Amino acid sequence: MFTIGYDVGSSSIKAVLFDVLAGIPVASVTVPDTEMPIDAPQPGWAEQSPLMWWEYVQQATRKLLAQAPQVPPQAIRGIGIAYQMHGLVLTDENAYPLRSAIIWCDSRAVAIGERAFAALGTQACLQRLLNSPGNFTASKLRWVIEHEPSIYERAYRMMLPGDFIAFRMTGKATTTASGLSEGALWDFQNNEPSEQLITYYHIRRELIPELVPTLGWQGALTAEAANLLGLAPNTPVTYRAGDQPNNAFALRVLNPGEIAATAGTSGVVYGVSETATPDPQMRFNTFLHVNHQPAQPRLGALLCVNGTGSLNAWLRRNLCPELSYTAMNELAASVPVGAQGVRIYPFGNGAERMLGNCNVGARIKGLQFSTHTRAHVLRAAQEGIVFALWYGMKAMQQAGIQLATIRAGHANMFLSPLFGQTLADLSGATIELYNTDGAQGAARGAAIGAGLVSLEEAFSQLQCICRIVPNTERQSQLQQIYAEWEEVIWEN
Repeated sequence: MFTIGYDVGSSSIKAVLFDVLAGIPVASVTVPDTEMPIDAPQPGWAEQSPLMWWEYVQQATRKLLAQAPQVPPQAIRGIGIAYQMHGLVLTDENAYPLRSAIIWCDSRAVAIGERAFAALGTQACLQRLLNSPGNFTASKLRWVIEHEPSIYERAYRMMLPGDFIAFRMTGKATTTASGLSEGALWDFQNNEPSEQLITYYHIRRELIPELVPTLGWQGALTAEAANLLGLAPNTPVTYRAGDQPNNAFALRVLNPGEIAATAGTSGVVYGVSETATPDPQMRFNTFLHVNHQPAQPRLGALLCVNGTGSLNAWLRRNLCPELSYTAMNELAASVPVGAQGVRIYPFGNGAERMLGNCNVGARIKGLQFSTHTRAHVLRAAQEGIVFALWYGMKAMQQAGIQLATIRAGHANMFLSPLFGQTLADLSGATIELYNTDGAQGAARGAAIGAGLVSLEEAFSQLQCICRIVPNTERQSQLQQIYAEWEEVIWEN
């Protein structure tokens, strides 16, 4: 028995073929070879073609099957989908997008969300939505209502990116409660879609897709989709979750007090709680976790820094195109802690929720032409990303979320020993790195959702491959450098 897990990101599509009984992946692919384009028709906007995602999902599936010719399509018993959060896709009845998707790092709806927060009332939003409407999916839909009414009137369903991929696969327009919560469309008090925000934004109620479980039957491949993917018709889709809840799930972060971190295009710290812990300043946000049940609440507190791996990628393209990321990491580690006064603020990827949805832009401070090299800039970038994460993590601590141990996949920025050690030293938390990623999490979720294995069996081969223990002697030095960094975070 096998499952396929997809991780539909804004940079690439990752897919894993998972041997359910052995508990291990047997094939893995990432497409395309270069990062997918993000269109910016205006400053602060970010859009992608949903049909591009679907085309790359097809390519990834065919490449995956080619890697494992011994696995017949009929042996694949479930499909899991993880996806970039907070995006908006509007489709017609045939799952054809009516416009480009407005994706997670698009800032156009910030003012709309702020007006809604003020009009509905801070207390009411925190009680029911656990968040400000902010720049989430609901506010992006309101932007379309105001600025593109003809597209809005033609819309059959509003969807998150993963909902769109599932629609293409199954022919059914569906979503999940956890998905609606990440779009600021879930009423946590009444455990239903938020009539409060739907009414305030004048959203047509029928645009909200049918609810299906996060883990469980969500539909089955149509004959057309199966032919495009190279899979068997009626293969069930049995798991769907936003990328950050899914990354936490991939690390088996499911219970109160457990913490996950990722540092891909964006950087995230994600903590699980059984009680609502909204932050009045909205530096972090709270959503339904993948294993939430009304009788056993599981809420995910999510802190996001938009520009982590994206900063590293920008530096590679513009500063050291001839170097691999490994070589960049080694070069960064060749200069001392603090990068001899160079400071980088990695806020160049749209509005930052933890900074009040302000788009403050990235900055380099303290650069001296006679002293500093690109090695100093590379180290300052990794330290700046850690500092930005710590800025938000302190808010999570104030809300009672403990950060004693952080789990992460051995991938992306965590492939840099410098990055992992700096985060451990500054936070005082032990970091555990595991042999997993988002696509594996989706594949494991598909196996559980299809009823093929238990949670324990699905995660039987999950292994910690590295533990990073804080260096207490370096902590005070880093805290002093961080304090200097934080002092000027709001400087123009």
